[in-house]
Amino acid sequence: MPVYEKRSPMPVRAAELYAWHARPGAFERLTPPWQRLRVVERTGGIDDGDRLVFEFGFGPVKRRWVAVHRDHVAGEGFTDVQVQGPFLRWEHRHRFGPESDTLSWLEDHVEYELPGREAVRRAASAMAGRRVRRLFDFRHGRTRDDLARHASHARDARLRVAITGGSGFVGTALAAFLTTGGHEVVRLTRRTGAGAGWAHWDPEAGVVDAAALEGIDAVVHLAGASIAGLWTAKRRREILASRRQGTGLIARTAATLERRPRVIVSASGVGWYGDRGQEDLTEDSAPGDGFLAEVCRVWEDSLAPAREAGIRTVTTRFGLVLGGAGGLLAAMLPAFKAGAGARFGRGDQWMSWIALDDVLGAILHALYDETLSGPVNLTAPAPVTNREFTATLAKVLRRPAVLSAPRGMVERALGDMARDLLLTSQRVVPARLSATGFTWLFPDLEAALRFELGR
Repeated sequence: MPVYEKRSPMPVRAAELYAWHARPGAFERLTPPWQRLRVVERTGGIDDGDRLVFEFGFGPVKRRWVAVHRDHVAGEGFTDVQVQGPFLRWEHRHRFGPESDTLSWLEDHVEYELPGREAVRRAASAMAGRRVRRLFDFRHGRTRDDLARHASHARDARLRVAITGGSGFVGTALAAFLTTGGHEVVRLTRRTGAGAGWAHWDPEAGVVDAAALEGIDAVVHLAGASIAGLWTAKRRREILASRRQGTGLIARTAATLERRPRVIVSASGVGWYGDRGQEDLTEDSAPGDGFLAEVCRVWEDSLAPAREAGIRTVTTRFGLVLGGAGGLLAAMLPAFKAGAGARFGRGDQWMSWIALDDVLGAILHALYDETLSGPVNLTAPAPVTNREFTATLAKVLRRPAVLSAPRGMVERALGDMARDLLLTSQRVVPARLSATGFTWLFPDLEAALRFELGR
């Protein structure tokens, strides 16, 4: 029976390492983006008898994994056992211990048995072993990095944070990142009766549960209609209206609360700058032209009621967010994995990107750093051309990428969206993050891709 064990030093005391695993969101933070898991049932946390059920893709088939926790010792560890799933047996012991007064160690010990006949198990053993190592390399790296981020604010009070767009690609990750760090998260949803940790809002109707926002320390506003797809006249109106209505509602409501939030961090985008060729673009650069530039102006201007009420506002101009489970990268993967990856046009347009985990760290940084206000570029310090991005992604996936999608063909297929999003050139520099001492986990594109894709 195969046995896997991995032990790594962690940058916090053992008590905090244990607490991180015991808080809501730990399973989500420990799930690699390439696994595409979906939690369908959860009872409790890591105490004996607590249960977790999640769905995963096994080839084209959806399967369920049911895990039950046992052998829980507060501060020291717990065990999860598969009672239903792909393995004949899976038993995973999580252990935590002190390395010194300020450091700790994390140990994962897994015993598993593959299903099928002996010959089949032997044939699949090497591949299963590689996947288990890949899984725990990711988990230990993510745990270490998250703990270090939160440890940098160990002396600061934990926050109560409201998030709009909390079910989206970035919002889901942000909620789990904050809760494992000891913060309380309230997610705004259009659904009614969603339960604890949720509050109702309806931007189109101008309705928000203001009582749920009383006493909130911070708001992170991420909601907005997707810009993917063809930009018909109707779709343009929807995109603009979602920014104007949602952002305006949050700003007006925050301004009228008896206990106002200290800060609102609101999404925007590097589309603010328009197509600027080889120009270095900082937060002080003038706005550009085009539909996305108009969207970003509306987005940022709609925060005015909060600014005028004296609330610190930060408009985070997102670059291309790299995450294996969502966004443009996930949409590109099928073609690249099939060896059909291609650069867009000549490939000399600049792409300003940022790893998802650095987005989460930058938002946490903005919540705490009171010197930050106004526009903040959320990009890595090393933008790349589309040609470089294409070559690097192909290298990481070990696939060829020699094709080129001619500019005219891309524009005919996708219209203005292609011009503003795929063919435009924006060499954005994160000047304000750098000036306030922010540290990137992934300043290098290849390292970011390898982490997100487990390569």
